[in-house]
Amino acid sequence: MGAGHPECPERLDAIEDRLLISGLDVALTRREAPLAPLSDIELAHSRMYIASLRGLSDGLREEIEAGGPTHAQVDPDTSINVHTWDAALRAAGAALAATDAVMAGEMENAFCAIRPPGHHACHDKAMGFCFFNNVAIAAKYALERHGLKRVAIVDFDVHHGNGTEDIVGGDQRILMVSFFQHPFYPMDWPHSSASNLVNLPVPAYTKGMDIRDLIESIWIPRLEAFRPEMIFISAGFDAHREDDMGQMGLVEQDYAWITHRVKDVARRHAKGRIVSCLEGGYALSALGRSVEAHIRVLADV
Repeated sequence: MGAGHPECPERLDAIEDRLLISGLDVALTRREAPLAPLSDIELAHSRMYIASLRGLSDGLREEIEAGGPTHAQVDPDTSINVHTWDAALRAAGAALAATDAVMAGEMENAFCAIRPPGHHACHDKAMGFCFFNNVAIAAKYALERHGLKRVAIVDFDVHHGNGTEDIVGGDQRILMVSFFQHPFYPMDWPHSSASNLVNLPVPAYTKGMDIRDLIESIWIPRLEAFRPEMIFISAGFDAHREDDMGQMGLVEQDYAWITHRVKDVARRHAKGRIVSCLEGGYALSALGRSVEAHIRVLADV
């Protein structure tokens, strides 16, 4: 995104370092993220939008060769460079490959350490550091390519997953449950009244125990009644109390608890099938510790 931008390569370095320091890396099976086919990206995004983003990338490459700028803005806080197109395809490709592996029984669940994130990417618009909506693409892929009837999306990023809502709102095959700080970026909630969306807006400085109560009383009954055959997680860790991109008060133990509760539902209804994709999280130490907590629960270690 450019020098000084919070959505930076160091985010993945922080996760990698934490997995190494904790020793957790030896318990994990790792796979390289492939490039997502455009036909699968089209499950969630319009062809015109995909073509425009690719055209912007190609145009930027030509400008750089002519001595022009190295970045192009797509919205006030989101920019691309010549590598963004491939990175975005690999981020979506990771979610698709994880879905295939989990559906094939090669692994019970998967965490995709990916960037750019995705949950602000709308059907025909990039925004909020996001280009392709990795989780929405994977959820649609599970339905269309693997023949599932019901999948759930769990979003615990500090920001409202407006792009995911834009793509899946009204699709009764998908139940989306989320909490997010409100009022806060992207400042568009309430966005939809679709019955398959369970939005829990909470004020700044909400702490983990309050979130746990809301999840237990509102998310879990809806998830249990829906009986998803697979669960996708938009795993944003910027609701952590150390992350100044938000003003909420979660800690690592809260993320572990949320993961436990989601995993309980997955084991009852979805054969344990979970694909989790990294979204936000910009305080590097807190991000690494929170991802470790999340993965420990997923991996039962």
